[in-house]
Amino acid sequence: MEKTGLVRAAVVQAASVAFDCEQTLQKVARLAGEAASQGAQLAVFPEAFISAYPRGLSFGATIGNRTSEGREDFRRYFESSIDVPGPAVDRLGRIAAANRLYLVIGVIERDGGTLYCTVLFFDNQGRYLGKHRKLMPTASERLVWGFGDGSTMPVYDTPLGKLGAVICWENYMPLLRTTMYSKGIQLYCAPTADGRDTWISTMQHIALEGRCFVLSCNQFSRRSDYPADYATAFGDDPNTVVSRGGSCIISPMGEILAGPNYEGEAILVADLDLTDIMRGKFDFDVVGHYARPDVFGLVVNEKPQTAVSRLGSIPAFPQEGAPALNGKTGPE
Repeated sequence: MEKTGLVRAAVVQAASVAFDCEQTLQKVARLAGEAASQGAQLAVFPEAFISAYPRGLSFGATIGNRTSEGREDFRRYFESSIDVPGPAVDRLGRIAAANRLYLVIGVIERDGGTLYCTVLFFDNQGRYLGKHRKLMPTASERLVWGFGDGSTMPVYDTPLGKLGAVICWENYMPLLRTTMYSKGIQLYCAPTADGRDTWISTMQHIALEGRCFVLSCNQFSRRSDYPADYATAFGDDPNTVVSRGGSCIISPMGEILAGPNYEGEAILVADLDLTDIMRGKFDFDVVGHYARPDVFGLVVNEKPQTAVSRLGSIPAFPQEGAPALNGKTGPE
């Protein structure tokens, strides 16, 4: 059944305390409190908010060569990223519960020796709902982030509406968008690092295409939000704008309800009337009456993809009465 009623949603446009997980968590707590004080029931934070979007950093890599300084940059990035589950996830759950907020936040997740650009979801009781790992890091992001798979493309049926997230340029992947529409997404969160003017038209297109509310959230950051020894191409003037924001909230008919903001850190709030979703689907339902399954089809693989699959262990020596291995029943 479609959800009805008003939902007050916030997109939090702010900068990480780059490469400092603890201070960034403290900032999340403060900003979540500010969003809640404005009546927000849902708060969306930008891509890679914990611990950083490493804009302008080369990690010392050129084709055929990596520098020791770049390896140190990666080590610092890895150390400031988070385990999922882990202490930072528990902390975010407590922040969501303290503010009675559904919380959607971009993080850098570490798993084994790999980093992933991930979005985490929490309900307003502080329960961790799950995650979405970015399927396709863009350009140089692939140097430092691994690829997600189809096992983390959730849409959660919450009391606020059906909630999911698509990260940055994943939003230019038509088949991923179609998958989310097929799951009935209503609150389409788009944490991003794209602050170009053209991003707004993309968000409007998706809202119209999916007949959903789109909540896009980017960081507003300056050079001063990064460490002094950050070897960025943006120079060392602390006032240089590194990411200009552009966060916005869009209705199912493509109308801009809040933003875009390019001025500084801000919390943008809008009241979303979920009945507008069904009004919009009267004449366009991309996976329903406007689809042509007799002509077009989409197959989605949602199985986890692993490098190593263990089908069962083989004992060092067969048990008494067990079939012999390679014709042998034990040590010679």
